[in-house]
Amino acid sequence: MNSAKHSGGASRLRIVFCGTPQFAVPALKHLLAQPDFELLAVITQPDRPRGRGQQVSVSPVKDVALAAHLPVHQPEKIRAPEVQQLLEKLAPDVIVIIAYGQIIPARLLSIPKHGWINLHASLLPRYRGAAPINWVIANGETRTGLTTMRIDAGMDTGDLLLQSEMEIGPSETAPELAARMSEAGAPLIEQTLRGLAAGTIVPHPQNHTEATIAPILKKEDGRIDWIRSAQEIYNRMRGFAPWPGAYTTFRGQSCHLWAEPLPENASLGGEALHSPLPAAQSTPGTLFGGKGKNDWFVFCGKTTSLRLKSVKLEGRKQVSASEFVSGARLKPGERFGNT
Repeated sequence: MNSAKHSGGASRLRIVFCGTPQFAVPALKHLLAQPDFELLAVITQPDRPRGRGQQVSVSPVKDVALAAHLPVHQPEKIRAPEVQQLLEKLAPDVIVIIAYGQIIPARLLSIPKHGWINLHASLLPRYRGAAPINWVIANGETRTGLTTMRIDAGMDTGDLLLQSEMEIGPSETAPELAARMSEAGAPLIEQTLRGLAAGTIVPHPQNHTEATIAPILKKEDGRIDWIRSAQEIYNRMRGFAPWPGAYTTFRGQSCHLWAEPLPENASLGGEALHSPLPAAQSTPGTLFGGKGKNDWFVFCGKTTSLRLKSVKLEGRKQVSASEFVSGARLKPGERFGNT
């Protein structure tokens, strides 16, 4: 026991960890490394078929728990009576819950002395819900952060404990930001638990009038609306990676696109680019070439354009923009989304 980390003779903080995906792994590993924390058990989602082969695989959190020789519990429904019996028997001081994947029934919330402590990937009360990282990027935000809170019976409405801000890179995707946030969240969870145990953190209620929602992603969210500006479309491409991605249609066939906005000094029809079409025909979604034979662009709303990087037609492999155009034998005025 490391007596420097807590008052002399104090008992170790007894913790149950509840989580499922990779996002929760750094926090679990970090808590395991604290000699004055005692991990009693891990609760994670049941093993599920994953990937193209649909082979049954364990969650990333379960992998870590098994390697650490922790008891692992995988209830199909956490509201089952046996889960309450388990938690009452374990009698944890606190339950840490990170991206577990099920709603916790109110009758379980009072079992741990310090409550259920959640790491949420936004600066609450903004971006409550299942997909805060995706939506904060898709909406073009440049800053976000992490929040620890004590969960209640609502959806991310519990009292706030600690928060930490961070910048979003201009080209950062949702998986990239998620990886950074999960690493940054690990010490924040530790700091929160120590503060609760010492009585130095005072929970305070959220301002519900400032709340915004980050709902679970739907496939339709990835459909490109070419009326949006190039930057808006690009933000959604970054935010909706890897799923649902950004997709449209070409000659009636669905396709996923990867693109980037043009530099501010680039101009349509100016020195930097030229269009093979009269401006009147340059409707959003229209493809046009640049000065280089491999430069291909798409007109977007608000007189902006995206540089097309690659295309994946449904059922085919991903190819570069120039390979796509060459294979399609593009006709003047053809556009994406024209179904």
